[in-house]
Amino acid sequence: MALNIPGGEFLTGSLDVISQSLTIPVLVILLIIVIISIITLGGAIAEYTSRRKVPVGTIRDLIYDINRAESVEALKNVIANSKIPKAQKKVLTEIASSSELGDSSREALARKLFEFEEEKTNNTLQKTDIITRIGPTLGLMGTLIPMGPGLAALGAGDINTLASSLTVAFNTTIVGIGSGALCYFIGKVRSGWYDRYLSDLDALIDAVLDKMNK
Repeated sequence: MALNIPGGEFLTGSLDVISQSLTIPVLVILLIIVIISIITLGGAIAEYTSRRKVPVGTIRDLIYDINRAESVEALKNVIANSKIPKAQKKVLTEIASSSELGDSSREALARKLFEFEEEKTNNTLQKTDIITRIGPTLGLMGTLIPMGPGLAALGAGDINTLASSLTVAFNTTIVGIGSGALCYFIGKVRSGWYDRYLSDLDALIDAVLDKMNK
């Protein structure tokens, strides 16, 4: 055992102090995670109710309309009157307004604009991904940390301290796993939305570039 090793009592005592000192930070972070998860859920619900669902047929018809546009102004009008999200309209309009650029420069601009939209979606998904990973981990830490004093109290016959430690352990487990599961669900749903959004945007950018490069 560590106590029979020279310096072992100091080492185990130090580890005990370190582990117990993490109790408050873990509980605080778990509380913050719960708040963020609730806010994220509200944001996802608001995004679902406000997002514009674009059928495949709408994207198909818009690509044909873009191809039929006889001038840059006509192309901009087609984009402005289309039933796509405003963010997509902004990207397509900026590309359509780049008539003074060469083909390669216009394609570089389009690629950069698409990457910016992709980065925005990744940043949104990253928040839920972080909670999905650290929520259960912190929940496990919150479970194990109180168990040390709880088992020591059990050996001394202190049932009240043991009960208090077990309560903290179970609560942190539930909060950590629950927050992780909620953010995992939100992340998967949003990932589907954003994949469709970026796929539509990529197809429309190609159509605008093809029209502008002719």
